[in-house]
Amino acid sequence: MNLVDLGVIRHVRSQADGILTVGLSPTYTGCPATEVIRDLVERALAAAAIGAFRVQTVLSPAWTSDWITAAGRRKLAHHGIVPPEQPASSVTELRRGSRAAACPRCHGADTQCLSEFGSTPCKALYRCRACLEPFELFKCI
Repeated sequence: MNLVDLGVIRHVRSQADGILTVGLSPTYTGCPATEVIRDLVERALAAAAIGAFRVQTVLSPAWTSDWITAAGRRKLAHHGIVPPEQPASSVTELRRGSRAAACPRCHGADTQCLSEFGSTPCKALYRCRACLEPFELFKCI
């Protein structure tokens, strides 16, 4: 899994002054991983010895789960996180338990939402009634 597949890298540009700028968008405002991700990107750029760089936070337009690549969706599923299928068209669709989610382990359709929030605010916690395994669903935005 990488930041490009998640759609978090918004741009990589070489400026006229020779500084490389990398734009990052958080998946959610207040996402606890935002600063860690920024720090890891800065460390990777410094280790690559590419010269001067700047990492910018890009808030507009806001990140959307539409930006997750097909490869990113496959990788999320491989790691037991149900990828978003399509963006929610209304607030009602975002409500707890309103979205059907197939189990990423046994692919059973009989699942239930246990919590609107999983390990992070961008995921919901589900459980498969067939194999009893818990799994996370990446919320559509």
